[in-house]
Amino acid sequence: MDEVLLLPKGGTQHLRATRSRSLDEVRRFKLATITIEYESEPKLAMAPVKIANTSTSTGDRHHEVEMPMFGLGVYLMGDPGECKSSVLYALEQGYRLIDTAMAYGNEHEVGEAIRESGLPREDLFIVTKLRTPHATGYENTIQRCQESLENLGLDQMDLYLVHSPPKDPDARASVWQGMEACLSNGWTRSIGVSNYGAHHLDAMLSYANVMPSVNQIEVNPWLQRPALRAATEGVGATVMAYSPLARGHKISERGITEIAASLGCTPAQAAIKWCLDAGAVTIPKSSNPARISENLAALEVDLSGTEEAFAALEESYVSGWDPTSEP
Repeated sequence: MDEVLLLPKGGTQHLRATRSRSLDEVRRFKLATITIEYESEPKLAMAPVKIANTSTSTGDRHHEVEMPMFGLGVYLMGDPGECKSSVLYALEQGYRLIDTAMAYGNEHEVGEAIRESGLPREDLFIVTKLRTPHATGYENTIQRCQESLENLGLDQMDLYLVHSPPKDPDARASVWQGMEACLSNGWTRSIGVSNYGAHHLDAMLSYANVMPSVNQIEVNPWLQRPALRAATEGVGATVMAYSPLARGHKISERGITEIAASLGCTPAQAAIKWCLDAGAVTIPKSSNPARISENLAALEVDLSGTEEAFAALEESYVSGWDPTSEP
């Protein structure tokens, strides 16, 4: 069956993979391997994950909340209206997790999109982050959390992350105490970290009352990080994968295109589904509507039989920054 494009008569888009095409066809026509259909309600075909902050004294899980496994990242969406329109489109397609940060400068547009979407607040999962230059101590952490809530126009966010290990190691304990206060005050439903290495997580055991619920790090088929993923899970946290496409640096290479061709999906869909199957909450960034829809369709890709091919893609390739290796 050839791919079919149906014009909407109402409802929202839902994508599913169909038969494969040649690699040349895939590269010429970005959506050559998917059919576009329409349903009355958008649905994500993957159950949410339960995240929680684990007590360092008892090992009990506190503040447990359900988090979608898939969402939209909004990094580098700096043009006026770009972030807002992207979030609105993603929400229309069925996305329910949005990942932003004060450093991105677009928290206010995420908030505008939330309000204009008309979706119940409880159906959405909003993540933002404490900017690294602001991670200097307890009071600044409290202040910046409140500023992010004001930017978003929310009374409570779902997950608040320390964007990277504070530059001053002596400030890390007080910053985390500030994060714990944000949690206790009800300003966020959960707290976590981003770009923390295994040694950073280990050090937290000496000063944290509760450990992070999430460690957001770069993970993709070319940077698989099994040791760091295991260390994250070892402290009771869930891995959250940013840059699942390695910022597009590797997506046209032979290894991933051959895997995608064998599966009948696009290379981006194959890479995203690998991250999801690895157990990582995955947040590909795109402001292109076609790409946002294409990425969503990755949830229905079946990677069975490609394990060895994906293992061969590992090359410890860092596409962006890597604070996980800092002292």
